[in-house]
Amino acid sequence: MSANLSLNDVVVVGNSSDSPFAIDVAYAMGQVEDIADLISMKSFANTEFCPRFISDEDDLGAIGEHLVGRTVVIVSTTNRTMSRNSLAMRNLLIARAAKDNGARAVVLVEPDLYYSAQDRGPRADQGETTFERDDHDRKKFDGQPFSARLYAEMLHLAGVDRVVTVHNHSVSVQAEFSRVFEGRFHNLIPYDIYVDYLRESNIVDFTTEGEGLALCAPDKGARDFVAQMFEHLGLPQARFIMLDKERSGERDVEITLHPESELTLEEIRGFDVVLFDDMVRTGSTVVRSCEFLQQVQPRRIVFAVTHFYASAEGREKLANPAINEILTLNTLPTVLNRDVQGRLRKKMVVLKIEQWLARRLCDILDLPKPTGADRYQIDMSSKNPRFRRKIWSNDQLAELRQS
Repeated sequence: MSANLSLNDVVVVGNSSDSPFAIDVAYAMGQVEDIADLISMKSFANTEFCPRFISDEDDLGAIGEHLVGRTVVIVSTTNRTMSRNSLAMRNLLIARAAKDNGARAVVLVEPDLYYSAQDRGPRADQGETTFERDDHDRKKFDGQPFSARLYAEMLHLAGVDRVVTVHNHSVSVQAEFSRVFEGRFHNLIPYDIYVDYLRESNIVDFTTEGEGLALCAPDKGARDFVAQMFEHLGLPQARFIMLDKERSGERDVEITLHPESELTLEEIRGFDVVLFDDMVRTGSTVVRSCEFLQQVQPRRIVFAVTHFYASAEGREKLANPAINEILTLNTLPTVLNRDVQGRLRKKMVVLKIEQWLARRLCDILDLPKPTGADRYQIDMSSKNPRFRRKIWSNDQLAELRQS
């Protein structure tokens, strides 16, 4: 992006006008205007969606030109009222509306990138992997479209110039989006958020050198991320172990210690263990891994996950007592809803990343850094045992009211 770009040249919108996540990102980037005053999310009587960037109704001299020279940032997150399919279509139309009205560039910010689970097709050349695809792998996608590739190509065709996401684990998705957007694909990994919270909160207990803390990768897909987390944490006496999983069915997994793990389970007996993963759907692997770790009687086990899909099945399984606490981000903002959390609100902490994301966006767009030093905000139910409310005495309350 141009080094001469200023905050006034950037328009931040959501794919729904009342998206709290998009509103907070816009505010953190210094945008004063309300998203609802910048774009109208109207639908015709036949249900067709037609976004409209709002302009001065009396200005007849700049029709189709009022976004000229400006960069439009579309912040796209899931919500409880629309399907991801509908939101994806909205992204396409908003991007095209921006370009048809003169925008110099369109940036899609989608923390949980849609269609990432559909990251391969049935043919050998449809999806990049770190392993050689055999017939068994290809058969899993037989008859399906290579949806991740299609989504990338449709976004580009609609006018999106750059895509920003958070902790996407798929090698294939990363390769496709990097190809389609010619390198203008940014997969932001929230190492610094996790490091800060593990070091500064009381979610785990360890010495200044890290003695008493172990990080755990539950499967092959998480190993690189957890290894990097371990490096970023910078605690020389902390430990790092790797597990293996073998599926015997859609919901049945067998957990073992990875043969190349540098430590035995006995070496982390009594430790605090943080098991990391990028996403959770059914919770089967996570729960079985935590139950497996229970054999060395850890002091506590924390499950840290970036994208939390709070399905009914997942909530039920993750209520298992083998997991003491769940640490997640709000890449799927519905996780902040206490009804969505259900019983898990007693052991769930959500780190809100809007400010962190705004700062990273300013880096990418070469904009002045926004004010405020906080990386994230903490959302914790009062049902969580670590929640501490300040208890005021009657005298303190009276003094507070008089001040």
